[in-house]
Amino acid sequence: MLNPVELIKMQNEAKKIQNQLREKKIKGESKNGMVKIFMNGAQEFEDVHIAEEYLSPDMEDAIKKGFKEAFKDYQKKLQKEMVQDMDLDQLKSMFK
Repeated sequence: MLNPVELIKMQNEAKKIQNQLREKKIKGESKNGMVKIFMNGAQEFEDVHIAEEYLSPDMEDAIKKGFKEAFKDYQKKLQKEMVQDMDLDQLKSMFK
């Protein structure tokens, strides 16, 4: 069982990590580059860019497909970022 001091320490460390994740800016894009989403490492949506030629009503399916591809690309990049930044010693100390 964790004592209150250890619990506060873990909460502070979690907040620090979450703030670091919010500072990371990651762009995901569709395979053809027509749809781009911009999110942070905490998986919070920040912005979207859709190429002008996609903005006609008959392009709805292409836009949906583009968003799915862009989000998948974002997720892959986020996972790579998280692995690169992972400090195993820091993680181990959180669970002692």
